Amino acid sequence: MIAIEREPLEAPVYQPLDLDFKLYLVTDRKSTGKRLFMEAITDALKGGAKALQLREKDLGTRDLLRLAYEMRQLTLKCDARLFINDRVDIAIAVDADGVHLGQKSIPPFAARRLSSKLIIGVSAHNMEEAVRAERTGADFITLGPVYETPSKLKYGPPVGIETLREVARQVHVPVFAIGGITLDNLGEAMGAGAAGVAVISAVFGAKNIRSAAGKIVRTLG
Repeated sequence: MIAIEREPLEAPVYQPLDLDFKLYLVTDRKSTGKRLFMEAITDALKGGAKALQLREKDLGTRDLLRLAYEMRQLTLKCDARLFINDRVDIAIAVDADGVHLGQKSIPPFAARRLSSKLIIGVSAHNMEEAVRAERTGADFITLGPVYETPSKLKYGPPVGIETLREVARQVHVPVFAIGGITLDNLGEAMGAGAAGVAVISAVFGAKNIRSAAGKIVRTLG
């Protein structure tokens, strides 16, 4: 009988990473309107975005792999990091910088066994999930939704700025605020201890994607 390994009881010993980005851009090709998806991505990267998460959950494996290869070439040209949502196999196949895992994904410690090179992000929606993500090997966490946003309604009401503040105090890995982040409120999120912000519509929903990305990058400093 094969023994199934359980989650580590104590936090794995990993060297903390100094992430070289504060804007974590999440893709959604449905939010770019009539603009071509890859053109929108290119504009965002030219605007200064240095981290991109490919998150097109409705694509089949082959289509997602093809898109991941395209994005890997583009992010390399723009000196930006590429993360693949959930699919550790595709992240390894295209030599992505990292993978982003959800609460129902393979746990971080298991993903690290598949590839020790991957930077591992984990989505969390409360303190318990954030602490567990850190304990099981996450390099960084996205916490949200911090503010109300249509794309995160299925996760329930916003966690709020005070929860962000408490999570940022409790965990030792970088915490990125996600959900309803705009140019107007990202300062509040950063003031609560966020290491950066993760956005979709604030960039891809803007009339001028390049300009929107640039303004956020400059504001984050």
